[in-house]
Amino acid sequence: MTFYPNERIGIFIDGANLFSTSKALDFDIDYRKLLEEFRKRGRLNRANYYTALLENEDFTPLKPLVDWLDYNGFNVVTKPAKEFTDDSGRRRIKGDMDVELAVDIIAASSYLDHIILFTGDGDFRYAVEHCQRKGARVTVVSSLKASPPMISDDLRRQADGFIDLADLKSMIGRDGGRSNRDDE
Repeated sequence: MTFYPNERIGIFIDGANLFSTSKALDFDIDYRKLLEEFRKRGRLNRANYYTALLENEDFTPLKPLVDWLDYNGFNVVTKPAKEFTDDSGRRRIKGDMDVELAVDIIAASSYLDHIILFTGDGDFRYAVEHCQRKGARVTVVSSLKASPPMISDDLRRQADGFIDLADLKSMIGRDGGRSNRDDE
């Protein structure tokens, strides 16, 4: 994917999806390196990270990450996760941030030249198409190299560009292997 030095770019991260993809590729993201990498590629105007949080928990492993991101250049968008028991009696957590992320990329397409969308979720295909109609280019970051592949074919084909997360590992991976983060 081509980046232009003077283009206005924004990063939009589906936190749960990126976590699952990096875990499938067996590495942790160093979010400071991620920001540095994309600052080299254009004029980074926005870096949003989307995740749902359990509000009634005294401690969630995701909280330190969210706090760090919030203090280090990311706009963190959260909402309360919903806890429920499935048909087999297992505790489940649902915290879908798709609508918030889709609305934000559509709004950003009016002031950004290039949207970098970290997700493989095919539900974003129509939002990507709308951004393109408004004149923004959209690059999707996910993985075909993970097993199973983490990117929807429809989303990949709709995007102007695709970056395999595995190809960014040496640039944005955390040194020292996996951390003890098993959240999200």
